[in-house]
Amino acid sequence: MTLHDLLALGRQNPNDSSESFNMAYLAIRGSGAVNGVSRLHGKVSRKLFEPLFPRWPADEVPVGHVTNGVHMPSWDSEAAEDLWTKACGKECWLRTTETLEQDIRRASDTSLWQLRTDARTSLIEYARERLARQLAVSGALPDVVDRAKHLFDPGVLRLGFARRFATYKRPHLLLHNPERLLRLLANPQRPVQLIIAGKAHPADQAGQALIQEWTHFIQRPEARPHVIFLSDYDMHLTEHLVQGVDVWLNTPRRLWEASGTSGMKVLVNGGINLSELDGWWAEAYTPEVGWALGDGREHGDDPVWDAVEADALYDLLEREVIPEFYTRDERGIPTAWVRRMRESMTLLTPRFSASRTVREYTEQHYLPAAAAYHVRIADKGAIGKQMVDWQHSLEQKWATLHFGEVKVETRGGQHVFEIQVYLDDLDPEAVRVELYANGIMGSAPVRQEMKRVRQLAVASGDYVYSAAVSADRPPADYTARVIPHYDGATIPLENARILWQR
Repeated sequence: MTLHDLLALGRQNPNDSSESFNMAYLAIRGSGAVNGVSRLHGKVSRKLFEPLFPRWPADEVPVGHVTNGVHMPSWDSEAAEDLWTKACGKECWLRTTETLEQDIRRASDTSLWQLRTDARTSLIEYARERLARQLAVSGALPDVVDRAKHLFDPGVLRLGFARRFATYKRPHLLLHNPERLLRLLANPQRPVQLIIAGKAHPADQAGQALIQEWTHFIQRPEARPHVIFLSDYDMHLTEHLVQGVDVWLNTPRRLWEASGTSGMKVLVNGGINLSELDGWWAEAYTPEVGWALGDGREHGDDPVWDAVEADALYDLLEREVIPEFYTRDERGIPTAWVRRMRESMTLLTPRFSASRTVREYTEQHYLPAAAAYHVRIADKGAIGKQMVDWQHSLEQKWATLHFGEVKVETRGGQHVFEIQVYLDDLDPEAVRVELYANGIMGSAPVRQEMKRVRQLAVASGDYVYSAAVSADRPPADYTARVIPHYDGATIPLENARILWQR
């Protein structure tokens, strides 16, 4: 393989030597299947990679999705593990998850609330110790270190925000109105505690500046009892946070979060998500399982919209999240909160576990890829060689293909199309002729295969294809097209040619 041919695999235009090499293009051209890591990420990726599949509709760009999941036993607390074991059996994460939903529903309100009470206490003990050590290392006075050992109250609502500090994640959204945030945190009847952790890339000056914003806010005397920032963010710290916080906050700018998995890690521990409708949360959210931020649309990096969403976040906390946590029954249990916990644990934990993710990869990608491989290498690669010959034939003859006369008759509630297609001497089995119409109101597009009904002249490559479609739509909605076809080939991933009727 020449250097030119290798570099061509990483370019949109293979013959443009001035074009930068793109690793994603190389990966797509070397893969038997391509997927995003959430439904929304798949949609965004189809748009991003449209240039590799010119003239193909965006919905047919060959990028699917398998939404990420997390390995629940790696992230559950001991108390959560005991609760799931009692409800669902000792090896519940080692088998299929179909029965988990009905099993965990049997857990009582008392046991679920006790799980959260114990989790908050454990997190406080860990956070106090870590913060005290952090302050001591930084040279803080002994009395400051000692005060850190007595911060926070186990009975108070606790919010968590921990991730890489990058501008698109908007970790400063809560700081849009510092005075309003302080009023929320320091409400004597319904106080709130906030634990923040994260780090910025050493070269990311903007990300480091966001950390400084929080540092300055926390240094205010009225904020110190309610907010802490834990440095040296790592998996060990994440483990304690996802086990102990009541609400996990995530505020990325929509369409920038491919999937996000931190919020998935709180599910098994009874934590609840309050997140932007992006990544995995865009497909996970329903009003019963948590809270959503945003309107589900894209607004870019508009600072006006950031301000709108910051106000919406304050409103959500003030009017829904905090009151629900502190509204208790005669047993001291916040029944609406526990109901939301139960729905989140029941509906989302199995769905966003690694078990489901691995099963989907296996069933949708790995097994089909293995089967296709064995077909292509059988008989010393006979099928594989035939496919290479098919590719070469398309490359040599595609430019001569064209459409001829089109006839449409409407009868019996159907439009009957007859279309003349000139294939030159290309084998008709090497292509597929279809009628195509865009989807309406979010419905799937229409792809109706056309049948070859006759050859116009002996030894010519001129054929007539026919198909009938519903007369519910006008004939003008439908366009004929020719696409490559070979049994077992993935189109357009393995051959992106397409010819549209003009």
